[in-house]
Amino acid sequence: MNHTTLISADDLAAALRSPNPPTVLDCSSDTSDPEIGRRAYEAGHIPGAHHVHMGRTLSGQRTGDNGRNPLPEPLVFLQAMSALGIGTDTRVVAYDNSGGVYASRLWWMLRWIGHGAVAVLDGGLGAWKAAGQPVTADVPPRPTPAALKARPSLATTADHGQLRANIDAPRWLVLDARAPDRFRGENETLDPQGGHIPGARNRLFRDNLQADGRFKPAATLRAEFEAVLDGHPPEAVVNQCGSGVSACHNLLAMEIAGLGGSMLYPGSWSEWCSRPGAPIATGAA
Repeated sequence: MNHTTLISADDLAAALRSPNPPTVLDCSSDTSDPEIGRRAYEAGHIPGAHHVHMGRTLSGQRTGDNGRNPLPEPLVFLQAMSALGIGTDTRVVAYDNSGGVYASRLWWMLRWIGHGAVAVLDGGLGAWKAAGQPVTADVPPRPTPAALKARPSLATTADHGQLRANIDAPRWLVLDARAPDRFRGENETLDPQGGHIPGARNRLFRDNLQADGRFKPAATLRAEFEAVLDGHPPEAVVNQCGSGVSACHNLLAMEIAGLGGSMLYPGSWSEWCSRPGAPIATGAA
């Protein structure tokens, strides 16, 4: 198994039967209730999978002005992955029950600490079940911690200050993964203020998926993203969303499309709108 973006249910099933199976991590979550994902995992998951909590493992401490899901310290995250038995040479597969949005966050974070041997299960738990593969409610024993060392990051970030400067002297295109109504400043229920970063463009993360919940073909994704990027190279693109989670879905889709190298704004809109004086735009553009 040498998957670094997506893996199919059939390929994962075959890999799990191999002498050196990958570590499978269930990232199921929901913004409406931080414990829904854990309960869903306990009701039925891929055999041998461990659950990774969005708030406790894939996010750090909130300060009030660093967003709803700030990144943890890299060493803290590295230690959490080591505790799950992930070592320097461990292959990892992440999945969820939400179209890959939370699994893509883990995919991005492992790349962030330099671990590139990670893929997202295409179609998530639904695709696994549709392929006739088994699920279980049995929670596996805690694995033996492994030696995982930080390596040069495979992912880059942009911060609030850099994006403030980018408004006056544009050099990056900001790509917002939220729903179009929230981008316009309408129906905002998660953050205290609606709108978007001035100059940003909108690419809803769910548009990366087909009707069956699997990602669109690479060529289709490439054409759709190139239409939105309008000539900007991937290295000059900053992906953001509400809190730095669904933006990772766009980052994964761009990687699938052969448009790798763009950045993540981890604090995203929830950080941006909490900062005094941060300019806010509304409407479709």
